[in-house]
Amino acid sequence: MSVIALRKAAHETVSGLPREFWWLWTSTLVNRLGAFVATFMALYLTLDRGYSASYAGLVVALHGLGGVVSSLGAGVMTDRIGRRPTMLISQSSTAVSVAVLGFMVHPVAIAAVAFVVGMTNNASRPAVQAMMADIVRPEDRVRAFSLNYWAINLGFAVSSAGAGFIAEYSYLAGFIGEAVMTLFCAVVVFLKVPESRPEKAVRAVGDTRPEPDEVRIGTVLRDGRFMSVVGLSFLVALIFQQGYVGLPVAMGADGFSSSDFGAAIAVNGVLIVALQIPVTRFIQQRDPRKLLILSSLVAGYGFGLTAFAGSIGMYAMTICVWTLAEIVNSPTQTGLVVQLSPVHGRGRYQGMYTMSWAAAALVAPLMSGYVIDQYGTTWLWGTCAVLGTAAAAGYWLLTRNLPDEGDDAGERREEPTVVVAASAGVNTTEGANTTAGTKATTGAGGAAQDRELSMRSA
Repeated sequence: MSVIALRKAAHETVSGLPREFWWLWTSTLVNRLGAFVATFMALYLTLDRGYSASYAGLVVALHGLGGVVSSLGAGVMTDRIGRRPTMLISQSSTAVSVAVLGFMVHPVAIAAVAFVVGMTNNASRPAVQAMMADIVRPEDRVRAFSLNYWAINLGFAVSSAGAGFIAEYSYLAGFIGEAVMTLFCAVVVFLKVPESRPEKAVRAVGDTRPEPDEVRIGTVLRDGRFMSVVGLSFLVALIFQQGYVGLPVAMGADGFSSSDFGAAIAVNGVLIVALQIPVTRFIQQRDPRKLLILSSLVAGYGFGLTAFAGSIGMYAMTICVWTLAEIVNSPTQTGLVVQLSPVHGRGRYQGMYTMSWAAAALVAPLMSGYVIDQYGTTWLWGTCAVLGTAAAAGYWLLTRNLPDEGDDAGERREEPTVVVAASAGVNTTEGANTTAGTKATTGAGGAAQDRELSMRSA
């Protein structure tokens, strides 16, 4: 491919997205560049503090549990108080709690603060995903989610190497560094990212029609199709988590060192950084149903191939296979979640979706440990293949009658409401429903939002 063709491809990949998205993308990148706690927590507790591996595992599990607990609460906050306030609260709280964690000495205090860090750090995810759905056009969402996922992995790849050198000098410096970077994210959001939560139309005085039902957690739980997606995402997440819990154990059992595992798993990050953008260009006009089915199968059987690996090269090859599935699955699945979420309930729906991944991070170590201890690593990789097949079948059944994304059926139309007239004697306007193409462009000074409205007679 020529340089001109590469430039054209890059331009088409990043063009057409609103400025607010790029500030949000920048915040995500900075946040991942400062990642330290999640990566080095176990090493910090065992090597620097001298605690046992079982205690380190407990603390890491509590950190993950905090993420599970905060997912739904953060989703509610996203819908009630807004996307921007939720992100500001989450990021500033994370900065404080991470800094405090670096100074904790007592084991109970370390465990308690690690739980708080897990809660605060995970709380921003529903807000970020809901805001992206608000400000990006439906046809551009897969591309936007792919770019955001690329930023996450680019930041993680850089931070993992840099934080390793920092840890050799001082673990405390790593904690303080993450706190500073997270606080910088909050500053970016505060200065550059406007609120995007769609506003409900104001009802006229004397309008006796019933209010549309407010989206609550119970509403999400009763949404059978969406909860099926949550369940399927949990299965897929269980598979991908094995790259970080089951794979190192299996390689260790085969006599490979931690550095061997590091070299093999580095392929995952390198491929995502190198291929996420070109693969996004390939998949953004493809049928998401087929992409979800295919990626689930490739993920399951990619891990299944690990049963035949006996060298670093073979392990790296299997990682290449399931990494391709990860590149396709993550933005496509996030786009499906948005499609099935009502506009005014995006926070709660995204919170439930986020919880499925947080829960998988808790269950995956337990699952891999039990299967390996009782049956061996071959059975673990066979289980991954079965889970991938089950997830693919589930997506096939679930999406058979799913409307096209361009129709935005998931952004469910509310009953039309009447807007109050500006003054007496002025006729009220017809009810307006915000379409999926809504693009909130409120300025920092409170400028009016540009909205596409779909009108229909009352």
